[in-house]
Amino acid sequence: KLTVYPDQMAANVESLGGVVHSGEVLLALTRAGILREDAYSIVQRNAMATWTKLGKPDAKTFRENLLADPEVAGHVLEEVIDAAMSSRIHHVHIETIFKRVFGDD
Repeated sequence: KLTVYPDQMAANVESLGGVVHSGEVLLALTRAGILREDAYSIVQRNAMATWTKLGKPDAKTFRENLLADPEVAGHVLEEVIDAAMSSRIHHVHIETIFKRVFGDD
């Protein structure tokens, strides 16, 4: 039997300030026309700025740091960043995955 605590899972993900979405953000930046190497630097810089301040009074989320970054603000719409940071992206194939792992029952 698998017991799942969705609220706790969401809280764990949120406690990381959004850094867990860095891969999708990297792809969004490249789709927006930013060179991959530049996109990687942007993501890395903002992820580390988020990570090093987690839990501190002046902490900002990964999203806040990205939107304040001039290299992002000049090239990518806020909606694109929001879409890349949506947890729905990771739920698209969840039923298929569960069927593969647990069977059709």
